[in-house]
Amino acid sequence: MITLVVEADEAGRVDRLLARRYPDAARRGLAALFDAREVRIAGRIAKKGDRVEPGVEVTIPHAPARAEDLRVIADPEVALEVLLRTDELIVVSKPPGVPSQPLRPDERGTAANGVVHLHPECAEVSDDPRDGGLVHRLDIGTSGALIAARTRGAWLRLRAAFGAGEVDKEYLALTEAAPAMRECDLPLAQRGRRVAVDMAEGLPAHTRWEVVSSHGPRRLLRCFASTGRMHQIRAHLAHAGAPIVGDELYGGAPFDGLVGFFLHAALVRFEGRTVEAPLPADRAAVLAGLADPAV
Repeated sequence: MITLVVEADEAGRVDRLLARRYPDAARRGLAALFDAREVRIAGRIAKKGDRVEPGVEVTIPHAPARAEDLRVIADPEVALEVLLRTDELIVVSKPPGVPSQPLRPDERGTAANGVVHLHPECAEVSDDPRDGGLVHRLDIGTSGALIAARTRGAWLRLRAAFGAGEVDKEYLALTEAAPAMRECDLPLAQRGRRVAVDMAEGLPAHTRWEVVSSHGPRRLLRCFASTGRMHQIRAHLAHAGAPIVGDELYGGAPFDGLVGFFLHAALVRFEGRTVEAPLPADRAAVLAGLADPAV
């Protein structure tokens, strides 16, 4: 445990105090301490914006991680199919069950580790050193197209494009039942490991879908997400009475042979390019084993 006594010229926000005391710390390293509720002011759990006065004790369990500690390590064991490669960017197909980025120093086995193995320069371009050049993320259980930048300029440009809604994404989802509606625009808020519809505090979210084929009670849907909230498609489909097959967190049933749940980022369209990601073998096998489709 580290105890810091606030000096006379350090009064103000506690996050700024820690940034001053640890100038080499990564922003994500500082944020992680607050996210884990590990910063305390006089014994009380602190938030980033809480104020401290001279003489008060601030405690943290360990020094925040430095940017160098969080930098993505190349991992040749992560097999990524390259869908597109240019001088500025790379688009890969992330397998299901693989995290997008590491959460801990020295962690391997993520898509970002695999991207940095393919192109070491990707490790240097992001604001968050854990990103390894990734400009967006996919859930662990979701497969499909993932974009990473190879230059700082491309990273800034693509992040701005995502923020402005200039990147179109299409997903394939196999659901347990036919959804009771064609779209959902209910706001979402994080509640522990899940997100939930929250009309008071939720962030705006919009998902629409169309039926590709029917397989008994199940439906293969093509989904379009115009916003990028955490678990957005999963939560909206569950709210519509159509949880995704394999998505036990949102009411789906486990399915033999399926890795994660059946949600696949099938297409991404940006900067005049359209990149498609083929279905992984486990998803293709699931579809092949279902009842004959009726469009």
